[in-house]
Amino acid sequence: MPELADGHDLGLPIANSNVKQLLTKFLKSRRQGISPRTIEFYEACLTPLVTSYNLTHTDINLFLSNLTCHNGKNAYYRAIRAFCNWLFRQGYVKENPIVKVDSPKMTKVILPSLTNEQVEHLIEKADNIRDKCVIILFTDSGMRLNELVNIKASHIDWESQMIIIWGKGGKQRKAPFTSRTAKMLKQIVRNSNGANNIWGIRRRGIQIMLHRLEKETGFPCNPHTFRRTFASRLHRAGLDVEHIMRLGGWESLDMVLRYTRSVKFEDSLKIYQNAKLYDEE
Repeated sequence: MPELADGHDLGLPIANSNVKQLLTKFLKSRRQGISPRTIEFYEACLTPLVTSYNLTHTDINLFLSNLTCHNGKNAYYRAIRAFCNWLFRQGYVKENPIVKVDSPKMTKVILPSLTNEQVEHLIEKADNIRDKCVIILFTDSGMRLNELVNIKASHIDWESQMIIIWGKGGKQRKAPFTSRTAKMLKQIVRNSNGANNIWGIRRRGIQIMLHRLEKETGFPCNPHTFRRTFASRLHRAGLDVEHIMRLGGWESLDMVLRYTRSVKFEDSLKIYQNAKLYDEE
């Protein structure tokens, strides 16, 4: 059974103050520049574990098996792995319990994306030019919500039709947009007061707007769906997955391949439907 380097047994109930302090130290130890939302992610995933379970491989497995979020279990596993690895590196445990815990198996579902017609319908249903611009910019660029929320007028390069944004881990990249979007963006910037961003609303305001449109239209309307739509549209247009990865700011091809699985199936289905499988009677 793993033990704290100072002799405290990690087989004891995790709710003890010593391990709570270690969780606090872990959260504070995350490197500078990391997103506050990432810290919130760690805290949200780890708190249920450390308040109700022991930090042993048996209890970690039990905790993961009791979760009902299916593919969401992988997020909890990543947070636990980061915490256990940190405890081991810092010398707080003699054995790393995560070594004996297998990562949860992910189900490979076909994730939804929007058709061009559905995107146009959402734009039509949006209340104002700002909301219309948010939707079309999401679809044009594949931006994440935090990236879009933090856009200022000085970040926009009108000549190259690019926006300088800061993605995950504080990494800077450029996101493209189309001429149609440029016309809307110029109206937004003209009416902007130059405060926190060009939109005049923050993250929660955009989420509320998208949720309203989803309820009104019945279409999935959230940043993740728009990001998948961005990847799928580019793939249909013939772009290689490596180009899509760079344009969307993904770290690896894995997520791009997941996002474009529906496109590959649709292409295969068209070939099937056009094939002469049987002689016509």
